[in-house]
Formats: sequence, structure tokens, C-alpha cells
Amino acid sequence: MVNKPIYLAASLLAILSVIVIGASGNTSVFAQSDKVQASIVPGASTLTDTAVSPNPIQAKVGQTVVWTNDDSAFHTVTSGLIGAADVGKLFDSGLAGPTALTAKGKTFEHTFDAAGEFDYHCTLHPAMTGKVIVT
Repeated sequence: MVNKPIYLAASLLAILSVIVIGASGNTSVFAQSDKVQASIVPGASTLTDTAVSPNPIQAKVGQTVVWTNDDSAFHTVTSGLIGAADVGKLFDSGLAGPTALTAKGKTFEHTFDAAGEFDYHCTLHPAMTGKVIVT
């Protein structure tokens, strides 16, 4: 048999803990995820700005965008506009190695440490373009 005063004290302590946590203003338990998901859609190589969903990608400073290749073709996620001097300087999934989006299900991620609008494209399918808006 459970001792009634101990049961009541434990119940009261649990309730007060929930109230104190809620009143503390600490909402980190409910904080936004540190990752934003984006999909390179099936048939992306024949698409333009609809090749990645969502487009534009909305993120907060400090969040990581994870691109998943949901297409059967090989793609890249390369920062900048095609032909610009800074192409691939901020991020590039590359054509080889562990970050290359060589097959369906492969992922590439980049953490955005500054606010701004960041264009990107696929080097293999230059019509595939996207933008990440970081606030």
C-alpha cells in the first residue's frame, strides 16, 4: 500500500515543477528545430526553380538546411549563381565524396551562420536553381 502523504507530496511536487518550468519563460523545450528539410524532387533534372521543395527555403541564423536527393539522378547543391566568381565558396555538395548527392536518399547539409539571401544551383543541371533566405 502506498503511503498517502508521500503520494500527495510527490504529486504536488510534479505539478509545481510543471508550473515553475512554464512560468520561467524558458521555452527551449519548444524551440524550433535546428534543421530545415528540403527535397530535390523526383524528375528534378528537367525542372527549374521547382526542382527543390520548398523554394525558397526559409531558415534562421544558426539553422542547418538538409537537402535530400529524392530523385534518381545525381545532383549537386552549389552556392552562388552560375558563372559568378564566388560559386561554391559558401557550400558545395560536390561531385564526389561523402557529401555528393549521387543517389536517391543521399543528403547534404549546410549551417547558415549569417542572415541574407543565398542562391544555389545544381552544377550538373544548371536550370535547377534555388534560394535560401536566412533571417
